[in-house]
Amino acid sequence: MLVAVRGLAIAKWLHNAGGFMLLLILAGMALFALPRWLHGGAAVAPVALTFPAVSLLNLNLLGKMGFGAFGGFDGAAIFSGEVRDPNVARTIRRSIWLAGPLVALIYILGTASVLAFTQPGDIDQISPTTQALSRGAQVSAIALFVVPFAAALMICRTIGAASNYCSAVIRLPMVAGWDHLLPAWFSRLHPRFKTPVGSILCVGLTAFGLTILGNVGVGAQESYQLLNNSGIICWALTYLAMFAIPLVARGEKPPWGVRVAAVSGFSMTLLYVVLSIFPVIDVKNAASFTAKVSGVVIGINAAGALYFWRAGKRRKTLAAIL
Repeated sequence: MLVAVRGLAIAKWLHNAGGFMLLLILAGMALFALPRWLHGGAAVAPVALTFPAVSLLNLNLLGKMGFGAFGGFDGAAIFSGEVRDPNVARTIRRSIWLAGPLVALIYILGTASVLAFTQPGDIDQISPTTQALSRGAQVSAIALFVVPFAAALMICRTIGAASNYCSAVIRLPMVAGWDHLLPAWFSRLHPRFKTPVGSILCVGLTAFGLTILGNVGVGAQESYQLLNNSGIICWALTYLAMFAIPLVARGEKPPWGVRVAAVSGFSMTLLYVVLSIFPVIDVKNAASFTAKVSGVVIGINAAGALYFWRAGKRRKTLAAIL
């Protein structure tokens, strides 16, 4: 929250540092995993060209990978006002063409490295990277140093990612305040740094409260899945609306290439939304997990729809008076 108040002048360095830490971790995982691949000692074949079994679990994981891996590209639009190149659209296109293959490579290489040391059922869903590094270092004399070092890198990477998400999300209540859908204090800017302090406080305190509530009465793995699934499903619903625009919106029809991409994006996102209410890990009560995730998503969106309806009605009333 403090970094967000200071603005992107500081935050961008934190974001970039978090990305650099991720690359260091990935390189370490590959370094430990490569000898096991070459000598046939991997716990599971890291790379297989056979078609995976069609099951709800695999479809669930497919949705998480397909949507989760590329779900951050909307940040390019949110931060587009910060781009200094006059041709913003070209800059964003280039960034996506560069980032897309790199994201896929990181997912494939990271997953293969984890599978070199761990069976799928034993993977730590919270920090599989630290788990892989610790098991890889056990065969060497540096095990005592690798695990704490990897944990420190993961903490730095998580802080950078959290700051990145925060920097994107705080702009949304600010814009809603500009449209008079939220109180004006959401859009008030810091006198020196020109950042939306009210929006930052709201987002930060809400995230803190949800983190506390998500850990009540459940284990760490289940808590992580509850918070992660609920939050990203709400995020994915906005993507469903976005992908539907080229397909069903009135007016000029976009090129067929855009519509094909929209169908692909809509299908993968819908797969994620539908199946992510079910757990991919062993939980105390699977029905309770599904009910919690569904209840949170439905409750948040119902509250948002009600508030939007009331705010829109109030805005129309004010416009009629003025």
